[in-house]
Amino acid sequence: MARLLSTAFCVALLVATAGAFAVSEGAKTELVPLYGPHADSVFSPNCGCPTGAARIDFRLRRSDRLTVWLERDGRRARTLVPGRVYPPGPVALEFDGIDDSGLTLAEGRYRPVVHFAREHRTIELPNTIVLDTTPPAVHVRHRIYAHISPDGDGRADSFRIRYSLGEPGRGILIVDRRQVAITPQQGRHGELFWNGTVRGRLVRPGNHVLEISAQDAAGNRTAPFPFALVNVRYVALGRTRVLVRPGGRFAILALADARQVEWRLHGAHGLARPGTLRLRAPTRRGVYRLYVTAAGHAAKAFVVVS
Repeated sequence: MARLLSTAFCVALLVATAGAFAVSEGAKTELVPLYGPHADSVFSPNCGCPTGAARIDFRLRRSDRLTVWLERDGRRARTLVPGRVYPPGPVALEFDGIDDSGLTLAEGRYRPVVHFAREHRTIELPNTIVLDTTPPAVHVRHRIYAHISPDGDGRADSFRIRYSLGEPGRGILIVDRRQVAITPQQGRHGELFWNGTVRGRLVRPGNHVLEISAQDAAGNRTAPFPFALVNVRYVALGRTRVLVRPGGRFAILALADARQVEWRLHGAHGLARPGTLRLRAPTRRGVYRLYVTAAGHAAKAFVVVS
């Protein structure tokens, strides 16, 4: 009898153990009610750009009534969905960085949380969303005076400037209040260059104000500020009016980045290196035009012979 009771006890113990194991394994293999969560990593509610809000996406395995909110430092900061039934499938939400009272939330890291009413379950998504409203600081050399001659000859065709940022971002170059360049990749350091064009067209010769700005991953832009004055010139003369006696010699400065310039005056012409040109005036009194050309561009001055 004692042996029979002992055997029965062992069998009962084995059955109980197997049942507990089955329950435990079933709990392990139970699927969570959502899958495929994704959220934008950073955004700025102040930028007025495509990254002005953060998207939050996931998929439901079965229908449920959801309450969704954002937490910061373990506290609820914004309720996105106060309680709504969603069918199985995709759920797309948007976090605009505004709290329940209509004010912009503080900068920082936010974590989406989803509560399932029918499941009696709350799940914190693994995605962290950074709310960033501070534009990047830009460091660049100031008060630059330079000149370029974008004629394609490989000499002084473009202006280049290196910069650094206080956080990863993209540098932006503005000429005469028009954006002309933006670096293609995010980074703390970069280089911007200008080839003398705005919207695909060469600008007129003369001085042009260059400003710099930057944009971070959230879309915040630094207010542009001027840092350089660049003179676009192909050929320039030191003066536009020359007084000389008939047949007398005179000198005029010709600035150009070309290897040589061509001059023409009252039927006479010649080639010379850029710099001071020494020419002879016509022998008859009158007003004559002096043309100096380089790389297809020309400058002129009036030669008054009296």
